[in-house]
Amino acid sequence: MNPESFKVACSNCNLRELCMPVDLSAADLDRIDDLVGTRRKVKRGDSLYHHGAGFTSLYAIRSGFFKTSVTLEDGREQVTGFQMAGEIMGLDGIVSDLHTCDAVALENAEVCVMPFDKIEELSREVSALQHHVHKIMSREIVREHSVMMMMLGSMRAEERLAAFLLNLTHRLHARGFSRSELVLRMTREEIGSYLGLKIETVSRTFSKFVDDGVLEVKQKNLRILRPDTLQQLVNAPVNC
Repeated sequence: MNPESFKVACSNCNLRELCMPVDLSAADLDRIDDLVGTRRKVKRGDSLYHHGAGFTSLYAIRSGFFKTSVTLEDGREQVTGFQMAGEIMGLDGIVSDLHTCDAVALENAEVCVMPFDKIEELSREVSALQHHVHKIMSREIVREHSVMMMMLGSMRAEERLAAFLLNLTHRLHARGFSRSELVLRMTREEIGSYLGLKIETVSRTFSKFVDDGVLEVKQKNLRILRPDTLQQLVNAPVNC
C-alpha cells in the first residue's frame, strides 16, 4: 500500500457535513464510505495535481490549505483560489477530463480521494449525492464570479482586501474557528495575485488597516479588531 494513502470512512469524519450530503440513510452512508476509498497526504509545497494531468477524482480536503493557480503566457503565476478543510477540489477537470490548473499545498495537508466515475454511478442512485455535487459546482461558480467582479470592477485595494478577509473568516468560522483570529497560510504575493493587486499594494493596504485600528497583524497571525469597518468597505454580503 502507498504510505501516503490509506482506507477511510466518511461516517466517522467530523467534516462530513461540510463535504457530504446531510440526512443520509445508514445504507446510503455505507455506500458513500465505499466511494471514498483512500486518504492522501500532501506535503507543504507539493502538488495534488498539475495543469494538463488526466482527471480521475475529486478531492475532499480533510486538513490543510491549498492554492490553485495557472501559468500565464509570460510565465507569471495567476492564483485562482484558496481552498481549506471541508471543501472539494478537482472540479476543473470535469469538462475536458484534464485538469486546467495546478493545486499546491500551502501547508501539510490530507485529502480524501473520490474517484469521479464512482461518484457519477452512485449519484444516479442516491439523489442527495447528485444534488450535493451540483450544489458544490454552483458554489464554485458563484465564488469565481465574485472574484472576477473584484478584478474587473472598480473596487479599490482596501475593498478587495476587506472582501477577501471577510470571505476567509466566514469560511473558517463555518468550520468551528474564530470569527476574528486566523493564520494566513498564503503569502502577500499570492494574495495580490488572487486579487489582481501588486504585492506592494497588498502590504501597504495591510499596513493602513493596522494603522487605522482595523487589524492586528503579527507575521502570518491576523486579528480583526473592527469587522464592521471591513463590512462597510465591502458594502454588500460576501459570497461564501
